[in-house]
Amino acid sequence: MIYKNLIKPILFKLEAEKAHELGLWTASKINQSPFLQEAVSTFFKKNDEGLEQTLFGCTFPNPIGLAAGFDKNGATPMAMEALGFGFVEVGSITARPSKGNPKPRAFRIPKDHSLINRMGLNNDGAEIITQRLEKLNSSIPLGINIAKTNDPNIEGDDALRDYLFSYEKAQPAADYITVNISCPNTGEGKTFEDPGALKELLETLDPKAPNRKPTLVKFTVDIDKTGLEKLITICEDFGVAGYVATNTSSNRTGLKTDATKLQTIGNGGLSGRAIQKQSTQVIKWIHEITEGMKPIVGVGGIDSPEAAIKKIDAGARLIQIYTGLVYEGPGLVPKIKRKLLEAEFTQKN
Repeated sequence: MIYKNLIKPILFKLEAEKAHELGLWTASKINQSPFLQEAVSTFFKKNDEGLEQTLFGCTFPNPIGLAAGFDKNGATPMAMEALGFGFVEVGSITARPSKGNPKPRAFRIPKDHSLINRMGLNNDGAEIITQRLEKLNSSIPLGINIAKTNDPNIEGDDALRDYLFSYEKAQPAADYITVNISCPNTGEGKTFEDPGALKELLETLDPKAPNRKPTLVKFTVDIDKTGLEKLITICEDFGVAGYVATNTSSNRTGLKTDATKLQTIGNGGLSGRAIQKQSTQVIKWIHEITEGMKPIVGVGGIDSPEAAIKKIDAGARLIQIYTGLVYEGPGLVPKIKRKLLEAEFTQKN
């Protein structure tokens, strides 16, 4: 209630990216202070007993994770642990540092309880970020999400080497690595969602090689079941440990936001409640295609305990939130945990 009645109205007076930067700055201060972490934990990090599970060699105290996109540079994992998250995914990180796209590049569309962003993979670069993350002493799993550097001149074999650099840099710091093949806001399309390109990428990364960290692949929400089957067949051949479903959308169909406002905003990835149903559908398809044999991380429009339950009922073993935090605040995490306990989550999984 404090967030919705006091903090949110103040944040929503700021531009979306300014509010995001303020949230990151606050979380980074908590991240640097064991005292603040302890204080925050008192309010948010409640007992996770009954929610723990082990997947691809990682033990998750609860299934609620912070989605990639909130913390691209690895500045807040300890703060997120204090807030009660069961795991954190940092990134996307890229081989080369990037300032991203020109501002403004992040927009709220409150009528749809959603966001549109074309940040352009702004980050400090894989080397700096992974060095930062290696110093952490977190007790929850850390995922690192990797993507190709946002530069259209990096293509072909150079693009493969670009991914490989980040993948190898992430190995010592990560508990698992997510390969983001579906970032729609770089201006370069979905290159690695082409089956041939995905096969070349996984051949280069070689996730089955000795001592590789568990490797997940993240899909777009804008995909049909036939296309998904083709990609999963390739992923299975290379020993991918699980799937993240889904990334943001380029589709604007069915939005409540005025068309004129959407035209003013322009292109970018749509996240939040607007993609909730379709992301759940993709989870169902992955669960069916893999016959429930591979862990799925469900993400896309989780802004309530009920939305979280739908993702789990569709086949997700873990879930991630980001846009839901913008609209509902950090209290969403304990709310979802309470609902999962009531729904006897461990019996389902």
